Amino acid sequence: MKSLLRDLQALEVMIDEGMIEADIQRIGAEQELCFIDKHWCPAPVVTKVLKEANDSRFTYEHARFNAEINVDPLLFEGKALSRLEDHLMHLLAKLEKAAATANARIILTGILPTIKKSDLHISNLTPQPRYHALSAIMNERRGRPYEFRIEGTDLLTTKHDSTMMEGCNTSFQIHLQVSSQDFGKLYNWAQLISGPVLASATNSPILLGKRLWRETRIALFQQSLDTRRLSHLVTEKMPRVWFGNDWVQDSVLELFHEDVVRYPVLLHAEGQEDAFEKLASGQVPTLRAFQVHNGTNYRWNRACYGITNGIPHLRIENRYLPSGPTVKDEVANAAFWLGLMKGIPDDYPSVPILPFHQVKNNFIKAARMGLGAQFSWINKKRVTAKVLILDELLPMAKVGLIKAGVDLAEADEYLNIIKERVETEQTGSQWTLDSFNTLKTKGTNYEALVDTTSAIVDNQKQNIPVHKWKSAKLHAAGGWKSRFKKVNQLMSRDLFTVKEDDILDLATRVMDWQHIRHVPVENKKGEFTGLITSRTILQTFGLGVTSQPKVIKDVIIKHPATVEANATTEKALTMMIEKKVSCLPVLDKGILVGIITESDFMKMLDRIIKEPHE
Repeated sequence: MKSLLRDLQALEVMIDEGMIEADIQRIGAEQELCFIDKHWCPAPVVTKVLKEANDSRFTYEHARFNAEINVDPLLFEGKALSRLEDHLMHLLAKLEKAAATANARIILTGILPTIKKSDLHISNLTPQPRYHALSAIMNERRGRPYEFRIEGTDLLTTKHDSTMMEGCNTSFQIHLQVSSQDFGKLYNWAQLISGPVLASATNSPILLGKRLWRETRIALFQQSLDTRRLSHLVTEKMPRVWFGNDWVQDSVLELFHEDVVRYPVLLHAEGQEDAFEKLASGQVPTLRAFQVHNGTNYRWNRACYGITNGIPHLRIENRYLPSGPTVKDEVANAAFWLGLMKGIPDDYPSVPILPFHQVKNNFIKAARMGLGAQFSWINKKRVTAKVLILDELLPMAKVGLIKAGVDLAEADEYLNIIKERVETEQTGSQWTLDSFNTLKTKGTNYEALVDTTSAIVDNQKQNIPVHKWKSAKLHAAGGWKSRFKKVNQLMSRDLFTVKEDDILDLATRVMDWQHIRHVPVENKKGEFTGLITSRTILQTFGLGVTSQPKVIKDVIIKHPATVEANATTEKALTMMIEKKVSCLPVLDKGILVGIITESDFMKMLDRIIKEPHE
């Protein structure tokens, strides 16, 4: 803490003495991605891939199936946007070649549709000391499991014992260098435009098979790194992932000071220096203690300090844009944001007149609803995302790109991608949901996830903007092993259960009304205790009708054969044949998560037989 405070004092001196670079403007980017295997599932191969690639621009991310590419900074002028696209394509091709040596491939997507909770075991935490130390101390500070509740078309409620849920998220982060004098005004502007920019770029609608927010990353990231204890929630302490609480009044130091006041130091900075000794010797301090602390506070628009060519600078980092759907889409998103940042009206006030809570609400609505959001906006009571982007923000972004000296043809090319995407309303999340919903009517839930993922990869290879993509097709992912290898790919998740003390008549009605023959039984605590089947009912009462109602626990099958969710379908089928049962309740660490039946296997067989003819 002493080093952190001294670093901030040194930064204040550097700002006051005009040491922060102001006569040049650069942009940069960080590309996060996932590795997937031949079955379109997460492939924890990052260590082998990075060793094979042998490039310092490639680095670790949170999980063993993630990686990050750090793009070299570019001068923001001329053909900067096409250079950014070419640079990304080149680096991705190099990393893809390295991934092939580990029998893996790359996918750009905010959240990988096929990711399962079993992929998020702590053993898949990236093999870097920093991540393990950060995870351990966050778990200690929270003191209880991480709880997740995200509601969209479906509802996700789950718990996890570590920060590994954060490994689901991959983003495309854009950096814009700004002067210290202009920082407050530009940062506030960046906050103001966050809602509509995000609405135009959503690409993370599905998590663990659930259709949630259009940009589910926003909710998931906050909940997966929320270290607050229950007592902190009472006192309204802020989570480490947040949008902010007010406008910047004057200086970037306000943000840095607030982060020190609100958040305790989590990691020790190795190789610390005395910032004032560096300044006294005519050198530029790295501010290592500050950098480490700033890296553990996750504002969606984050202020950053850095050094380029021996000169210190400040940047605004846009952290809310998702990875994908294609590199061309990502560069278009960057062009939109960068153009708006440069296109801020000259007479716009340093502190916006719009109440901060409305701007924060705009951001959450964009994450929830994408282009379906309606925003509070300057001099307007309400405006839809689509109208605001097309009528006001895109023209402003074009002016900003021209003002920055960006080639006019490039400005038109990338902004037209945003324009056509918004006009057609086909963002990455809309395409994903449309494809998934259509495929669900033709196959299982997991088939729809796999084939949607397969189509994403195929379209990315062509680098065609997402608004031109055609819907995914069933079985596009290849053979049955990609879709039916594991029990959790085939099992039924939509369960109808009864309680031990319910009357038997309820169980028979459930079976009759829902056209099923097996019903899991729970106790009062909701714990799985057994199974009741149509066969057990018939064996107990014959074909007659009992005149006396009996409770379910009188005929329950206690300790039935069960199977783990991550077991192979081959194992499940073998168990059913050997034990002469027609169903298996599916458990995950003792908790009932589904059921697999003879009917599921018959449906699988039917699709496998028909597949070559489709």
